[in-house]
Amino acid sequence: MNAAIEIEGVGVQIGSNTILEDISTNITKGRITGLLGPSGAGKTTLYKSILGLKKINAGSIKILGKSAKDKKLHDNVGYMAQTPSIYYDLTINENLEYFSSISGASKGQIKKLLEAVELTHRQDTLVKNLSGGEKTRVSLVTALLGNPKVLLLDEPTVGLDPVLRDKLWKMFRQYAKKGKTIVVTSHIIDEANNCDDILFIRQGKLIASGSKRGVLKQGNAKTMDKAFLKLAGSKS
Repeated sequence: MNAAIEIEGVGVQIGSNTILEDISTNITKGRITGLLGPSGAGKTTLYKSILGLKKINAGSIKILGKSAKDKKLHDNVGYMAQTPSIYYDLTINENLEYFSSISGASKGQIKKLLEAVELTHRQDTLVKNLSGGEKTRVSLVTALLGNPKVLLLDEPTVGLDPVLRDKLWKMFRQYAKKGKTIVVTSHIIDEANNCDDILFIRQGKLIASGSKRGVLKQGNAKTMDKAFLKLAGSKS
């Protein structure tokens, strides 16, 4: 089976508001999939639904063949939330030592990840004294600790300078080459250029899915932003 994540007929409703409507797609193993759309499109709701953190009203979600709510998946799924899930009254090192005790990560892995996100010089700094971008990077490292087969990253490169953003995308590419499945959410449509596969979402509906070439063909466009605009217009 090539699908790491299977999403079938998923719907989420809060009160009388439909947040997600009949979402069906498969996310392929060993590839980077971009879950892209404007703010309020339903990206984070779908992300939380995949993690089993959001109750779905219809459909089903499986990760590596198991229900998204199966606790046995915890060691195989790493995730980074949009709001940093770290302890502000601890230093970077203290946070990573705590999370590594849960994930089984080695000190060597912590050292390499801190170097990758360019935070080695800040490792003894309290998180509450970090900038927003630095907090995001610490949260990203916690998601990468251990050896998760699936990584779900919510807006991981927002607020980062172009050089570091490029460096992180190269790191994600190396993870994918090693067989890891990576799902990256973003409201920046151009981030599609860094992905293998694309999921375009708008107003709670999946308006396109497939490889970059396939989505460009669906949108009859040469760039991803134009493809999104054409597809969004045709589905409205």
